[in-house]
Amino acid sequence: MSKQDGSARQVSAVNDEGAHILHIDMDAFFASVELLDYPELRGKPVIIGHAEGRSVVTSATYEARRFGVSAAMPVSKAMRLCPQAVVLPPHHERYSHYSRQVLGIFRDATPLVEALSIDEAFLDVSGARRLIGSPAQVGQLIRERVHRETGLTCSVGAAATKFVAKVASGRAKPDGLLVIPPAETLAFLHPLPIRALWGVGAKTEESLLRIGLHTVGDVADTPLATLRKAVGDATGIKLHDLAHGRDPRSVVTAATEKSIGHEVTFHTDITDAARLRLELLRLADQVAVRLRKAGYLARTIAIKVRFDDFTTLTRSHTLAEPSNVGRRLYEEANDLFTALQVDGRPVRLVGVRAEHLVDGDDQMAALWDPDEEWRDAETTIDSLRARFGGAAVRRASMLTRPSGETAGGTRAPRE
Repeated sequence: MSKQDGSARQVSAVNDEGAHILHIDMDAFFASVELLDYPELRGKPVIIGHAEGRSVVTSATYEARRFGVSAAMPVSKAMRLCPQAVVLPPHHERYSHYSRQVLGIFRDATPLVEALSIDEAFLDVSGARRLIGSPAQVGQLIRERVHRETGLTCSVGAAATKFVAKVASGRAKPDGLLVIPPAETLAFLHPLPIRALWGVGAKTEESLLRIGLHTVGDVADTPLATLRKAVGDATGIKLHDLAHGRDPRSVVTAATEKSIGHEVTFHTDITDAARLRLELLRLADQVAVRLRKAGYLARTIAIKVRFDDFTTLTRSHTLAEPSNVGRRLYEEANDLFTALQVDGRPVRLVGVRAEHLVDGDDQMAALWDPDEEWRDAETTIDSLRARFGGAAVRRASMLTRPSGETAGGTRAPRE
């Protein structure tokens, strides 16, 4: 869920020549779906989550966001920030239903649709001009149809590149359309804060602020060598290109997962390292099963650890050889966890993620497979699970689960 609260909203639909890439983002999607059943709450602060226990915010209306409420925040904290908010429980099956309906509307306009998540997508509408109209007309027609058929609203950014289109849709929120023609790209980007650049998180922002850079224009005016020294070669080159409006990526219709991961939030904080390692083993096994089903191997393994004070640490490591073997994934995750030196700190959440995925068929042709024995064992287990059910075969170390912990825990939601 974006932290945008609509206070910086911009809209425009003129001079759209060359702005053929649309980024369409549903407005406060989960919250808006819930409000279909509670129209009397529209215009009021509403939080999607569970009022009891240690639930986190799944979504919130813009009225709640203006009080500082954001996704993955504990509901208890959100209610302190906005005590007048109404809390509604999430219904994920409804979100999937409306997501499919909205994506169908997008694909009626153009076959070139790249779904980024359940509530946003890129569209290339360069081929729709003759049948439907200009990019601005396509965007407006889609917005009208989405609202008419679902009761939901979406915001549309149109530009010559993916990056600028996504920034534009964010500036158009909620329920707006903003077109950035190629000739106006730099004038639009350069006054924006450096956080508008993809890849600029807290750490990178701190590095850029340290050398006196505050806006996208500042980054554009900085010599590339200076940027590379401040944030590293790869990040420096990427930010330099984005700050000049350069983004060569096209809309990709193939649904290729960029990463696969699982995480669990515990009902009570865990201080026992052995229990945490057991959970890492379970999560690594789940990730590996999904990798094998999808036909992928992972080049990089990452873990996430969140402590009781909500401090969150992430660590990753690139494997010598890509793998989809649970044992290999666990060993790497365990090494990363050991290096964190948790030392009895109460842990609220752990997660394992496989990143930098590659096609498994190509790698299987390699002459040497360091995980051959474990791979054979795990593919046999896959076959048994497919025949007798997922719970039929489990690792011996996972047959018992400490009391008070649910199988799988709860996932931190995203929007």
